[in-house]
Amino acid sequence: METVKIIECPRDAWQGLKKIIPAEAKAEYLRKLATWGFRHLDAVSFVAPKYVPQMADSEDVLRRLIEVGVIPPRVNGSAPSGSAEAPASDSVRPEIIGIVVNEQGLERALKAPGVTTLGYPYSISAHFRRQNANMSLAESRRLVERIRGATRAAHRNLVVYISMAFGNPFDEPWGPEIVSEAIEWLRKLGVAEISLADTVGMATAKEIGDLFKAVKTLASGAELGVHLHSRPEGAAEKVLAAYEAGCRRFDSALTGLGGCPFAGDELVGNLPTEIVVNALRARGADTGIESSNLQAAIEVTRNIRQQFGD
Repeated sequence: METVKIIECPRDAWQGLKKIIPAEAKAEYLRKLATWGFRHLDAVSFVAPKYVPQMADSEDVLRRLIEVGVIPPRVNGSAPSGSAEAPASDSVRPEIIGIVVNEQGLERALKAPGVTTLGYPYSISAHFRRQNANMSLAESRRLVERIRGATRAAHRNLVVYISMAFGNPFDEPWGPEIVSEAIEWLRKLGVAEISLADTVGMATAKEIGDLFKAVKTLASGAELGVHLHSRPEGAAEKVLAAYEAGCRRFDSALTGLGGCPFAGDELVGNLPTEIVVNALRARGADTGIESSNLQAAIEVTRNIRQQFGD
């Protein structure tokens, strides 16, 4: 049975909600996910509150998770000397991913307790890069180099998302060779986790499978995954296309909440975790998430959507 890594993305999902979720509610939701077997959580981001108000309390959320024993306090990637912290009694401590987009966010993430992995969205679209981070390609690459060195020194992991990996609507040059060049550059830096992002949900299942097949050998020695957006009716087909092309790492969000505002379609959200898990299970893959736990997580997520968004 093939083992597949599911990265649950509440951080991405929460950004799509209209109302601010209190830090205690976020922490409790993450605690429940860890209890239910979600071992990899894209949980927080370190961005300016004026741009993403929902993520203004990331440090507070992490402190609350430490208080309930879901994650340990970390100093330079390790629990403080003499710490008697015991693992959470009802779960294995999950990977906690924190997204950064600039130097200020990097400094916050390195100081934040409990963050095991930093994530950086590296755009191969000049238009999208300027719109989201106001950076040139050279500036973005210097930041990736800085993040790579800092995470290595702090004993943290790093995942780089190649934004617009499957094309973009901005009438810019795009092709597998551009994605390939980005992967080769990241591998030379020693980046060991790379995720291909269909940022605006424009790729077909065939295009997803074809691109993954075309570039996967370039990521040899690294974990290559996908962060896809999709309308609900096309999600399973896209998941299986990536899986059959060799992908064993999938980002998703319960109920499909979230997505990119540039998609211009509110139904083009994140891949619904329930569709990902069920589609992969039908292929005989092991996601590590039990059906009963998945259903419980869906219900809690629906409650949050009703209370703070939809």
